[in-house]
Amino acid sequence: MKTLPALMAAAALFGGVQLFHGGTGESRAANDAVPSSNFKLTANGDEAACAIRRGAEVSNGLSLLTVASNCRRLLPGIERAKFWREQEDGTVAFSANGNDPIVTFAVADGDGYESYAPALPLLSLAAGP
Repeated sequence: MKTLPALMAAAALFGGVQLFHGGTGESRAANDAVPSSNFKLTANGDEAACAIRRGAEVSNGLSLLTVASNCRRLLPGIERAKFWREQEDGTVAFSANGNDPIVTFAVADGDGYESYAPALPLLSLAAGP
């Protein structure tokens, strides 16, 4: 008779582990927590720079975005950007509504991105502190 409660406890424990790990062996909590990425935005190689932070993913390729208020000096209007959209080709667009880009970047030679729309000013986006 003591075997039945022991089997039920083992099954509950196994089921709980599978639920938490999603059956993959990895913790769901670890997969849901997407680390933010910090970037430094500069214009035309100027010494002026500002901070950009890519936040949590909202949907496939669309993440939250935080733009420092002083970024307006580099590109007026960029401070309205709230979303980072990464396309399959590696391009990245910042937008206020998730669709209409304020600025669009292509992967640069080496690390980071360079803007191509609008054409001026040329902006560089690199991983930062």
